[in-house]
Amino acid sequence: MTQDPTVKKAIVGLGEILWDIFPDAARFGGAPANFACSAAGLKTIPAEVYMLSAVGSDALGNRAIQTIKDHGVRSDLVQQNFKATGQVNVTIDEHGGASYEFAADAAWDNLQWSADFANLADNADAVCWGTLGQRSQASQNVIQKFVAATKPECLRVLDINLRSPFWNESLLKDSLPMANVLKCNEDELPVLSSTFDMNGDDHSILLQLQQRFSLKLVALTRGARDSILVRKSGTIHETETSQLPSVSTQVVDTVGAGDCFTAAIILGMLGNMKLTDLHHWACQVSAYVCSQAGATPTIPAELNQP
Repeated sequence: MTQDPTVKKAIVGLGEILWDIFPDAARFGGAPANFACSAAGLKTIPAEVYMLSAVGSDALGNRAIQTIKDHGVRSDLVQQNFKATGQVNVTIDEHGGASYEFAADAAWDNLQWSADFANLADNADAVCWGTLGQRSQASQNVIQKFVAATKPECLRVLDINLRSPFWNESLLKDSLPMANVLKCNEDELPVLSSTFDMNGDDHSILLQLQQRFSLKLVALTRGARDSILVRKSGTIHETETSQLPSVSTQVVDTVGAGDCFTAAIILGMLGNMKLTDLHHWACQVSAYVCSQAGATPTIPAELNQP
């Protein structure tokens, strides 16, 4: 049965909300929050975007909630507790690459399950989560419970987002089988190949991941070089691949670029776009994010449509 194109899709970012503390300013961040803000800014289909996380009952927490609202993301399921809102000290090198130092036991480490979470899980069309948001047992339990409660056709998007020391092989082995879409970068793919005993070049490993875990799509970003998408087509052993060079841009910082790439991919999948079309669009919008300061700049109107 063909879905009604006027029915809004429910898209969920699930995990950490935090503030990236740069040398000159504090900027809103957290991979699933960046994903949610990008999805709300880019949406090419009728969609309602939600963020599920926790912030503190403090100034940064209130500011985070307002920031989410300003990006058009639903904030009513963002919890407030008595822990401090998450913060990360960000250092940018001469090439625009970022390194991170995370504050411990933040608000987002203390997510609590609720009936509203259960209701949204039952109605979600896409959910994006990662490993960092699962660094505490409490939040790991809530995140995995939410993902497990989604319907089979929901896009379960694992952006593994490895941040040492907040991951281990056990967490990867728990998380990846729950996903039907995987996003990783060139540093994370070797970790996956080692964890799951895979050999070969990058493309071969992507195919092995897609087939072993019956993934609808696997996305690999390789920085300034290129990106590769492998998507299931037909039976489990039939795939289509797109490999495109990264769009040249003047890099200010790379924070949030991968999250915007993921958002474009998921919107494209929900909108039944051709693989090459959604890939070109994802490359364009993520390059724009690299050219701007911070993780969630406003995307120009001419880039909002593929």
